[in-house]
Amino acid sequence: YPHATATAGALLQYATDVWNKDLPHIRGLEIAHPDQFVRIDSHSWRNLEIESTLSGSTDNTLVSLFDECSTTMGSRQMKRWFRYPVRDHSEIRRRHIVIEHVMQFTELDTIASTLRAIGDLERITSRIATRTAKPLDLVRLKNALLSIPNLVESLDKNSCPEINCLCERLDELPEVAQLLERAIRQQPAPLLRDGGVIRCGYDAELDEFMQLKSDSGQALVELEARERQRTGIKHLRVHYNRVHGYYIEVSRTVSHQVPDDYTRRQTLKASERYITAELQEFENRILNAKHQALKREQELYEQILETLQQHVKQIQLTALALAEIDVLCNFAIISRKYKLNRPEMVDDTCIKIESGRHPLVESVLSKPFVPNSVELTKTQRLLLITGPNMGGKSTYMRQTALITLLAHTGSFVPASTARIGPIDRIFTRIGSSDDLVAGNSTFMVEMTEMATILHNATEISLVLVDEIGRGTSTYDGLALAWGCAMGLLDEVRSLSMFSTHYFEITELAKQVSGAKNVHLDAIEHQGEIVFLYDVKNGATNQSYGMQVAQLAGIPSGVITKAAEKLTELVNSSSVLGSTQSHVQTTIFDQGDPPEEPVLVRLGEISPDELSPRDALRVLYDLKDLLK
Repeated sequence: YPHATATAGALLQYATDVWNKDLPHIRGLEIAHPDQFVRIDSHSWRNLEIESTLSGSTDNTLVSLFDECSTTMGSRQMKRWFRYPVRDHSEIRRRHIVIEHVMQFTELDTIASTLRAIGDLERITSRIATRTAKPLDLVRLKNALLSIPNLVESLDKNSCPEINCLCERLDELPEVAQLLERAIRQQPAPLLRDGGVIRCGYDAELDEFMQLKSDSGQALVELEARERQRTGIKHLRVHYNRVHGYYIEVSRTVSHQVPDDYTRRQTLKASERYITAELQEFENRILNAKHQALKREQELYEQILETLQQHVKQIQLTALALAEIDVLCNFAIISRKYKLNRPEMVDDTCIKIESGRHPLVESVLSKPFVPNSVELTKTQRLLLITGPNMGGKSTYMRQTALITLLAHTGSFVPASTARIGPIDRIFTRIGSSDDLVAGNSTFMVEMTEMATILHNATEISLVLVDEIGRGTSTYDGLALAWGCAMGLLDEVRSLSMFSTHYFEITELAKQVSGAKNVHLDAIEHQGEIVFLYDVKNGATNQSYGMQVAQLAGIPSGVITKAAEKLTELVNSSSVLGSTQSHVQTTIFDQGDPPEEPVLVRLGEISPDELSPRDALRVLYDLKDLLK
């Protein structure tokens, strides 16, 4: 990979130049092959609201719902797993086994409490490597290393080989823990320049300077007492500030009593400040002791950081193992909280979910979520989904994608059972929006996303398509929706869920194998629509557009006019002899007499170029035109 290697080298050189130091915590390069992960393009990532909602908020997202990690490094690892779901079923099963074990045999609260005491070991390690670690970072490192034995004991490693492997990656580094215990105070100063970082007894030279500093307090008290007795000034005080150093302060009313050896240093409104030769000597000795103590602390601190450089790799590997333990224990907590179950990862191409739920929608509902099942296999690759607006079609499709994604991150899933085969990519074409900056209309965005799917999806891709063809005329929209559905079924052969309001497309399930109609149920009661959110077999021929518009607040006068026009269209369809039972086709029957499009279609045919299958399809097209 010469280009990738050159690029990575340039990036490392740039980082080194900017930092002006070596980067010892960067251990090497690793090639991440696309076929290692379930790939999710940017449109699909946004549509599934994994890290941010469609409005840009980070609340009510999959990450925010699942992130109850005890450490910051655990949260980062979980986000990495969400961004790069693995395809290796053995790795997924390993994660599932760990989650199952800690749910059944450990105290999750105890593990979470131990992890919270560890902190962000990843960032501490990088600061140590770049020699920017603060004293509190070293205290946290020591506490983390000392917490590892308790964590290992809480995990009960001996009863689970997978957990045992995780624990073996944890290096307690006793020599590092002992060094930090001896060298760094338990509550050091926040900054090294303030002193008070190195523990007493660690270095004899530093202890000598510190002793001199501590003795200075008593010496100052004795000096003050002697001067009071010598001068007879009862309220004489010896003080210190950073500007003038040590000085003797007396009231101006008794300033005439000061001895001749007092040298005035500063005059204030109510007092005079003086310095003596003895006090000057005392000041020089104390300030020198402070300076020498601080200098010695800095030297010792640098020596400690230098010693820690030798252990950066082991600390990094330990941090990675701790982050992974944090994520898996977090998944266990979430599984118990939201009643998630372990999915079964199989080798057959399929997605079979029983009583699946949308985790985000369920978390904000005040009433019980209506679970639904889905089945996609080699022989049933396309689900044609119809039903009313607001009936739950988009939720049904999104929950299938999220359950598939969660299974590949190693998490349990919101379903009673789930059997999931190999998946290489997840595509979604959901929602409508334009891209004004790029000059693309809503329809152009639709078509661009759909083109990406048709060009890149494979037989083991999960594809979700919601309402394709809405941004153009009815003829064009229906034709494109039909063509896209056929392309997914016959050419791409992906595992696809295709939602539509073009009810003509439901005929596809009768004409070709591999497609199945399902619909979201709703009932009309006293002029109002009641959504049941229940997926049932078969197609529906109603969208309940008027009722949904009324729910949205469209004025009643507008609804009345629309209803009148709807009746007119239905009657027009009857007069023209339409054989279709649904309203959608009434728009199509207003065109030219049936003979003309048949003749046009016949004129386009080159019989010698038709395969038997194409010829059969032309016959169906001609028959539909005659209707």
